[in-house]
Amino acid sequence: MKLADRMSRIGVESAFDVLQRAKALEAKGKNVIHLEIGEPDFPTPPHIVEAGKQALDEGFTHYGPTQGLPDLREAIADEISRTRRISVGPEHVCITPGAKPIMFFAMLALLEPGDEVIYPDPGFPIYRSMANYLGTKLVPIPLLERRGFSFDLDVLRDRITDRTRMLILNSPQNPTGGHIPEEDLREIARMVADRDLIVLSDEIYRRIYYTDSPPASIASLPGMLEKTIILDGFSKTYAMTGWRIGYGVMPEWIADGVNKLMVNSNSCTATFTQKAALAAVSGPQDAVDAMLSEFRTRRDAFCAELDRIPGFRCPLPGGAFYAFPNVEGTGLPSKELADILLGEAGVAALDGGSFGEYGKGYIRFSYANSLENLREATRRIADLSKRWS
Repeated sequence: MKLADRMSRIGVESAFDVLQRAKALEAKGKNVIHLEIGEPDFPTPPHIVEAGKQALDEGFTHYGPTQGLPDLREAIADEISRTRRISVGPEHVCITPGAKPIMFFAMLALLEPGDEVIYPDPGFPIYRSMANYLGTKLVPIPLLERRGFSFDLDVLRDRITDRTRMLILNSPQNPTGGHIPEEDLREIARMVADRDLIVLSDEIYRRIYYTDSPPASIASLPGMLEKTIILDGFSKTYAMTGWRIGYGVMPEWIADGVNKLMVNSNSCTATFTQKAALAAVSGPQDAVDAMLSEFRTRRDAFCAELDRIPGFRCPLPGGAFYAFPNVEGTGLPSKELADILLGEAGVAALDGGSFGEYGKGYIRFSYANSLENLREATRRIADLSKRWS
């Protein structure tokens, strides 16, 4: 026996690969500063943890509804309706163990081999991996630094065809921290309004932004609600990565397909984590505000220090918790530089090329680490820069 041929088309998420390599170095005694993994370094807020404990004590240790607990779906529908200025109900909400299943299930439910999928490049690697696994035609749209890492609307217009079945948006964006301005979203909506396609709007970083107002959702624009799947979750906003709980908000006919895939794979999402998520969405938000304030402080200090390193140019991200400096001035390929940073400086970061062709020449750093560690990381990189400056 051997793996099926289609397994050759599936990719991985490089952050976990680099994390494993960093852990191996630590096991040999090397001190490593972890800036590779996209995970808040804050604890899950206490009231959420207590809700999870209480749920366990109350017997939420058995199967629940495949689509998710009704009270959580109701609370999410209310939250999405309020924050995106749309009208959705619990029937539009699907709860999944993490947000990635929403990407996977939506593509499985909607795409046929040969369909075209438009996605951001650089972008979250799983978009490309899942679309390729399903035998679709990959259509990347370059996100360029000179445009604030937002879509070039002229390029997008040229690449939409009658075979386009899915357009993936991510704002604020991983890995660049860029966001799509509302006026650009309006133009994108006009481009796709009359086309037979679905927009997968990855809004997992929506609460982590540094602009005057939260990033807009394309689902809020006229005619787009019935054409959009909103992907969101609790991992980033509430520091709940290990709880594995996310959700999608979508038209009912798509939710029916997602529910079939859920029952065939996971049966349901763990019920006690859903009770914790209910406490997150309906409880106090002061911990989220405090985390965002700290991320802003780290962003400002870290990006400024990176920008002073010879060969580095670091634009200030508008959201998420990633710095994405251009490192072409070092004269080293970004993959080689990322390996040097880990092996010699003990700074774990990701080659921008692991996020797509247009990510080459950049390095992604997560500043979800203490200000002390971030400053030590830039000191180590600056010391290493003597090799290329």
